[in-house]
Amino acid sequence: MLERLVAYLDSVKARDPAPRSRWEVLTYPGVWAIFYHRIAHWLFEAELFFLARLINHWSRWLTAIDIHPGAKIGKNLFIDHGFSVIGETAEIGDNVTIYQCVTLGGTNPTNGKGGKRHPTISDDVIIGSGAQVIGPITVGRRARIGANAVVTDEVPEGATMIGLKARSTLVPAEEWVKEFIPYGTPCDDPCEGAREMGRDCIEKLENELKVLRAEVAALKVEREPARRSGTED
Repeated sequence: MLERLVAYLDSVKARDPAPRSRWEVLTYPGVWAIFYHRIAHWLFEAELFFLARLINHWSRWLTAIDIHPGAKIGKNLFIDHGFSVIGETAEIGDNVTIYQCVTLGGTNPTNGKGGKRHPTISDDVIIGSGAQVIGPITVGRRARIGANAVVTDEVPEGATMIGLKARSTLVPAEEWVKEFIPYGTPCDDPCEGAREMGRDCIEKLENELKVLRAEVAALKVEREPARRSGTED
């Protein structure tokens, strides 16, 4: 058990440059939220629902992270900062990273029955701050959900989702993805091509604008003598 704990703390340090030691990682609210969830989930599966909820509410008060006791969580989940919500039927794989203010939310079934209402997050997924992943969808392995994205459809493996409603970026993540991208949001390398295309478009528009201005100026010069002669008459 100690080896598993050390491996977990090391996995957090590998994804966060802030902590100087494993002891510092132990102060993280996300670490404690997962610890309490393990207990609550064990009670939930034993059908001790009230006790599971008590642990859940204590954890939420202490960490500002609300994980329903029924949620299934794999190894090495790193919740960086608080104010995140994980619903009852959510399933999270291994080595997933979730930043602050993320919701793994559910949809209201039309038949009034519980069922699968929350997303399934595959291994190695990164969910950026403020993202909302809603409904019984699957987020594919190594996918990245950008900050503030709202995801309501299936996410292919390796895709990067941005925007509201979220859409996949033009550059497929599997072509450029690194081992870990903070906040799951592409900033430099994957956007270079699009940035250059944008610059080319701007330069082209500026050149066309210069040509149009020159043509307008030439027309004014041609019409000026006629305007003056008309005024003198």
